Parts: sequence; structure tokens; C-alpha cells
Amino acid sequence: MSGLFGSTSTTLGSNNSNNNNAASNSTGDISKDIALTSPPDDSISSIKFSPQSEHLAVASWDKKVRIYEINNQGQSEGKAFFEHEGPVLDVAWSPDGKQVFGVGADKAARVIDLVSLEQRQVAVHDAPIRCCQVVEVPGSQGPILVTGSWDKKVKYWDLRQSSPVATIDCQDRVYAMDSRNKLLVVGTADRYLNIIDLSQPQKFYKTVQSPLKWQTRCVSTFIDATGFAIGSTEGRCAIHYVEDKEQPNNFSFKCHRQTPQNNRDISNVYSVNAISFHPEHGTFSTAGSDGAFHFWDKDAKNRLKGYPEVGGPIVSTDFNRTGNIFAYAVSYDWSKGFQSNTQQQTTKIMLHAVAPDEAKPRPKNPAKR
Repeated sequence: MSGLFGSTSTTLGSNNSNNNNAASNSTGDISKDIALTSPPDDSISSIKFSPQSEHLAVASWDKKVRIYEINNQGQSEGKAFFEHEGPVLDVAWSPDGKQVFGVGADKAARVIDLVSLEQRQVAVHDAPIRCCQVVEVPGSQGPILVTGSWDKKVKYWDLRQSSPVATIDCQDRVYAMDSRNKLLVVGTADRYLNIIDLSQPQKFYKTVQSPLKWQTRCVSTFIDATGFAIGSTEGRCAIHYVEDKEQPNNFSFKCHRQTPQNNRDISNVYSVNAISFHPEHGTFSTAGSDGAFHFWDKDAKNRLKGYPEVGGPIVSTDFNRTGNIFAYAVSYDWSKGFQSNTQQQTTKIMLHAVAPDEAKPRPKNPAKR
């Protein structure tokens, strides 16, 4: 029998998957979700939780990175911010939670030290920087900032130096990036996916093309770093393992698609803008331009929960360090050009309290009552 993701024999590039809209009737509740206080006025590009505390960093097209503190009741307060000279496109934390990095259209990476509140520029490219990650490279004296740019380069930065310690040339502009342990995945235009083993950071461990037929929108690594999920503009998600021996477990599935009640022959397709893995359970979320998010179990190949639309495109998501808070940013996603970025567009960040049963994998063989 086919599951929500399709047949259990689904393999890389297979299209025999069912539309999730017709699958699970397990609908989640967002009525108690709490709005973040004083969100950006302009479009949000990226949100990331601290790995050490309940702080959330937010990058925006208003040229600012803001850091919020969230208390036990889900109430939030702005604690710090720093500015770029253009829209900020991504944000990252240092492993100790003491520094926040931003990258953006000004071709620069900047950092704020949350202890001293010192701000400085730490990296530069020849074109806007789309992505950043902070990684641990074996043999290095400290964390390394990795930046991916539309100049088709990935650069590694030791923050004690003004020049990159290494540079890798990619096939095309960098659109997406994520890392976990020694795994770094870089998605570029023309659907290339470059897999890097950080034990040998100056070369690609392997390069593949996305099994999805349209532009890569996001990538997110598994919590065990054995693979990653890919989201694209065509309303599909793919699960891809790094090693060849795991390739039979690769599959893709449809999501973030809507069939109008008055015309069942049409399917409206929405971009998958964000994928986030739960830090404890290894399940994951997808969120899209349709304004909805879902929780999935990749191993059981089913959807755990589907949630109602939230009032606008969801552009970025993240679980906090314990997985009991799921944050999602709602704002214009620029899919229809600048002319559609009107004052009527919703801009907000919501905090969803994750109940134990929402993101936890279901038993494979539940006992019959």
C-alpha cells in the first residue's frame, strides 16, 4: 500500500507519490500560536534559533538582523540588532550562542557579539551573499564561517583573518546551504547539489543534480547527517542520502499543492520555502508559499500533522534546541516580483508550542485496542 509519500519502494526521481492533501485527516491546531513582539516591517528572509538558549535571530529585507529573547510563556522581547547596507538574506549562530552572523545583498557578512555588543564586517564576496553557516572544521582553531554567494563561490572564514582561508568554485549561483556535524550541502542554480565532507572542506565529496525538476529552494540536513531534504519551486520535497549504499532509500513526494473545489482537474502548485528537522525525533517540517506547514516522518513515509493556512506565504522556519517550539515566518516571498509587495502583505513570526504527539514518530506496529 502507498503511504502519504508514495509507495515504500519509491526511489530517487520516482513520481509515483500521492498528493498529501488527500491523505491524512490529522489537522493540527494553530489557534494558540503566539506572535513574536515587534517583528520586522519588511519581508523576512531567515529565522534561526540559538543552539544554546531561547533566542531567535531574524534576518529581514529592511537591512537588519534582530535578536529576540523568548520566555517560558512564549512571550518575546527584542534584545539586540545590527544593520547591513542592503537586504539581509540569511543568518547564523556561533556554536556557543554568543555571536550572530548576517549575510546579504551588500555582498558582506557581519557579526554581533552578544556579550560586548561589538559589531563588525567579517567577510566579503563579489556579489550578494545568499547563505551562511557556522561549522566546525577538524584541525581549525575555532568555528569557521561559511558563506555562499551569487558570485558562484563558497568561502571559508577564520574570524581572526581578513581573507578567506579557502574558496570553492561552484557551478552556478548559490541558492541554499545547510550543515550538520561534518556534512555541508550547497544547492546552486541549475539544480546542482554539492556535498562537502568538512574533514576535507576544500573539495566536493560528490556532486549530484536534484531529483526534483525545478529550481532548488531550500536544503536541510538530517539530524544524523546521513543525508538531506530538498525543497523546490514545484511543490515537491526529496529525501536524499549521501552514501551510495543508501540510495535505494531516496524518494520524492508532492506537497504544498491545492486542488480547487470547483475544478478537480487543476492543481495549484506552491514553492517549498523551508524545511526544518526536529532536533530530537528526526522528523521534519515543510512550509510553503501556500501559507501552510506540515510535519512528516521520512522513515515511516507519512505525514504526522497538517496545519491550516496562516495568512500568507511561510518563508522560513526553525525548531528551537529542544524541539518544543516551532517558529515560522510569514511574509512576502517575492515569487510575484516587487510589484506585488504591497502594504497588504502580512509580515509576522509565530511561535507554535509543539505538543509531544505532533512531531514524534508513530509506532510502526501500534498494538490494536
